[in-house]
Amino acid sequence: MLYRFKSKAGADVVMLAESGDAVLRLMGREPATQGILEAAALPGLLQSLEAGVAADDAQFQQGVDAAKAAGEAAPRRQGVSLRQRAWPLHELMARSQREGADVVWGV
Repeated sequence: MLYRFKSKAGADVVMLAESGDAVLRLMGREPATQGILEAAALPGLLQSLEAGVAADDAQFQQGVDAAKAAGEAAPRRQGVSLRQRAWPLHELMARSQREGADVVWGV
Protein backbone atom coordinates (compact mmCIF):
# COMPACT_ATOMS: atom_id res chain seq x y z
CA MET A 1 0.00 0.00 0.00
CA LEU A 2 1.07 3.56 -0.64
CA TYR A 3 0.06 6.67 1.21
CA ARG A 4 -0.43 9.78 -0.91
CA PHE A 5 -0.81 12.77 1.40
CA LYS A 6 -2.45 15.69 -0.39
CA SER A 7 -3.03 19.33 0.43
CA LYS A 8 -3.88 22.46 -1.50
CA ALA A 9 -0.83 24.01 0.17
CA GLY A 10 1.81 21.91 -1.60
CA ALA A 11 2.82 18.94 -3.67
CA ASP A 12 1.69 15.42 -2.80
CA VAL A 13 3.87 13.36 -0.45
CA VAL A 14 4.04 9.63 -1.21
CA MET A 15 5.12 7.09 1.42
CA LEU A 16 5.27 3.34 1.55
CA ALA A 17 2.89 1.72 4.03
CA GLU A 18 5.53 1.07 6.71
CA SER A 19 6.71 4.69 6.78
CA GLY A 20 3.20 6.11 6.53
CA ASP A 21 1.98 3.88 9.35
CA ALA A 22 4.92 4.96 11.52
CA VAL A 23 4.38 8.70 11.08
CA LEU A 24 0.64 8.40 11.64
CA ARG A 25 1.25 6.49 14.87
CA LEU A 26 3.71 9.17 16.00
CA MET A 27 0.89 11.67 15.63
CA GLY A 28 -1.46 9.47 17.65
CA ARG A 29 -3.47 8.41 14.62
CA GLU A 30 -4.31 4.85 13.63
CA PRO A 31 -3.15 3.89 10.13
CA ALA A 32 -6.07 3.80 7.71
CA THR A 33 -6.64 3.71 3.97
CA GLN A 34 -8.32 7.13 4.15
CA GLY A 35 -7.99 10.02 6.50
CA ILE A 36 -7.74 13.71 7.15
CA LEU A 37 -5.46 15.90 9.21
CA GLU A 38 -7.61 18.95 9.77
CA ALA A 39 -5.96 22.35 9.57
CA ALA A 40 -7.03 23.24 13.11
CA ALA A 41 -5.30 20.11 14.48
CA LEU A 42 -2.04 20.54 12.56
CA PRO A 43 -0.12 22.48 15.26
CA GLY A 44 -0.57 19.66 17.78
CA LEU A 45 0.05 16.97 15.18
CA LEU A 46 3.28 18.68 14.12
CA GLN A 47 4.44 18.80 17.74
CA SER A 48 3.67 15.09 18.15
CA LEU A 49 5.53 14.24 14.95
CA GLU A 50 8.55 16.31 15.98
CA ALA A 51 8.60 14.74 19.45
CA GLY A 52 8.43 11.24 18.00
CA VAL A 53 11.26 11.90 15.59
CA ALA A 54 13.34 13.44 18.38
CA ALA A 55 12.70 10.38 20.55
CA ASP A 56 13.83 8.10 17.72
CA ASP A 57 17.01 10.17 17.28
CA ALA A 58 17.66 10.08 21.04
CA GLN A 59 17.19 6.32 21.18
CA PHE A 60 19.69 5.84 18.36
CA GLN A 61 22.15 8.21 20.06
CA GLN A 62 21.87 6.19 23.28
CA GLY A 63 22.91 3.11 21.31
CA VAL A 64 25.88 4.99 19.87
CA ASP A 65 26.90 6.24 23.32
CA ALA A 66 26.57 2.77 24.85
CA ALA A 67 28.71 1.24 22.10
CA LYS A 68 31.39 3.89 22.55
CA ALA A 69 31.38 3.39 26.33
CA ALA A 70 31.85 -0.35 25.79
CA GLY A 71 34.73 0.28 23.38
CA GLU A 72 32.77 -1.06 20.42
CA ALA A 73 32.24 0.44 17.00
CA ALA A 74 29.33 2.85 16.88
CA PRO A 75 26.25 1.36 15.19
CA ARG A 76 25.11 2.78 11.89
CA ARG A 77 21.53 3.43 10.91
CA GLN A 78 20.14 0.88 8.55
CA GLY A 79 18.63 2.65 5.56
CA VAL A 80 16.86 5.96 5.82
CA SER A 81 16.15 7.43 9.25
CA LEU A 82 12.68 8.22 10.52
CA ARG A 83 13.62 11.92 10.49
CA GLN A 84 14.38 11.73 6.76
CA ARG A 85 11.20 9.82 6.00
CA ALA A 86 8.98 12.17 8.01
CA TRP A 87 10.49 15.44 6.74
CA PRO A 88 8.46 15.78 3.48
CA LEU A 89 5.18 15.22 5.34
CA HIS A 90 6.29 17.59 8.10
CA GLU A 91 6.92 20.29 5.51
CA LEU A 92 3.55 19.69 3.81
CA MET A 93 1.81 19.88 7.18
CA ALA A 94 3.66 23.10 8.10
CA ARG A 95 2.67 24.71 4.79
CA SER A 96 -0.89 23.52 5.23
CA GLN A 97 -0.98 25.02 8.72
CA ARG A 98 0.20 28.40 7.40
CA GLU A 99 -2.44 28.35 4.66
CA GLY A 100 -5.24 26.86 6.74
CA ALA A 101 -5.56 23.80 4.51
CA ASP A 102 -6.31 20.19 5.47
CA VAL A 103 -4.05 17.25 4.62
CA VAL A 104 -5.86 14.19 3.30
CA TRP A 105 -4.98 10.75 2.03
CA GLY A 106 -6.82 7.96 0.27
CA VAL A 107 -9.45 10.21 -1.28
